Amino acid sequence: MLNKVLHVILLFFVSCSGNSDSMISPETEVAIIPSNLSLTIDVLGLDTENPNGDGSGTITCKATAFNAVTYGFKIENEAEVKSASGELDYTFSREGTNNYLVTVFAYSSTGHTISLFKTITVYVGEKPLKLVWSDEFDVNGEPDDSKWGYDLGNGCPNLCGWGNGEKQYYTNRPENVKVEDGVLKITAKMEAYQGFNYTSARLLTKDKYEFTYGKVEVKAKLPSGSGTWPAIWMLGANIDTVGWPACGEIDIMEHWGHNPKIVSSATHTPACSGGCSGTKVGETTVNDFSSGFHVYGLEWTEDALHFSLDGTILYTYKPDVKDSNTWPYTKPQFLILNIAMGGNWFTIDENFTESTMEIDYIKIYQ
Repeated sequence: MLNKVLHVILLFFVSCSGNSDSMISPETEVAIIPSNLSLTIDVLGLDTENPNGDGSGTITCKATAFNAVTYGFKIENEAEVKSASGELDYTFSREGTNNYLVTVFAYSSTGHTISLFKTITVYVGEKPLKLVWSDEFDVNGEPDDSKWGYDLGNGCPNLCGWGNGEKQYYTNRPENVKVEDGVLKITAKMEAYQGFNYTSARLLTKDKYEFTYGKVEVKAKLPSGSGTWPAIWMLGANIDTVGWPACGEIDIMEHWGHNPKIVSSATHTPACSGGCSGTKVGETTVNDFSSGFHVYGLEWTEDALHFSLDGTILYTYKPDVKDSNTWPYTKPQFLILNIAMGGNWFTIDENFTESTMEIDYIKIYQ
């Protein structure tokens, strides 16, 4: 009898032990958490004389952690960059001495992660500019059609008077535009043509050359005569989709014949454009505007627009708050050269016959 009882107890124990073992799955994954994450950042060329680097803007990041199989790096708000080795080389482009946030993530084989961040100070020196586009107008005849197109007519029916009450009819005839003796000549004339009393030309690089950021230099001699309105300017290449002024306008040089010695630069944005009393305008006096050549310049960076005359900066547009209303200058723009005649707010001298703007060269550096 005792043997039978012991046999029953043994069977019950074996049965219970078997059920308990079956509750543990051999495939149950144990979370692996990285630990001891460290980050070192070396700034290239950093020494006692260059405490924020040698100006190249290059850094080398090295991260280590226990139980990590891969790493990820974020520079400021840029997209995360994965690195199996835990190393990353990065070069900053913003000129000057600036602080940057660098964040590193360590990932384990189970996808668990820890992170660490550091703030570093890096100096980026001024980069030498390279000539990326130019026209020196060395071949007589028509302007190079691989570089220049034309606006023709008076803007009708959609924008008669080109939105300003202008009186000219734009053509591409040699009477109004030609290359001669090493310069581009745009001539505004009083003549009856296509129902208008004045003709002129408006050249543009739209769909041929458009760029974002850079330095523009235009060596020009301006026309004279009350009623003339020559301009060297730029418009956002997205104007056909977003319209004006959302595309942004940059007037490198504008001149009005009725105010002969004053040359101006201006910006037009959704925040302030056209007749807005706050339109940003920089003016300077140029006594020999029509008898001598001057270099009208623009330096366009991510932060500001610097307008210059013969290499001297005269006016800067740098809004404190940069958004789509005040700073639409983050997308490509194209160049425009023209002489308009008349406008909504000024008249043309009845004795005007013709006058010419001469362009010696245009150079764009980046």
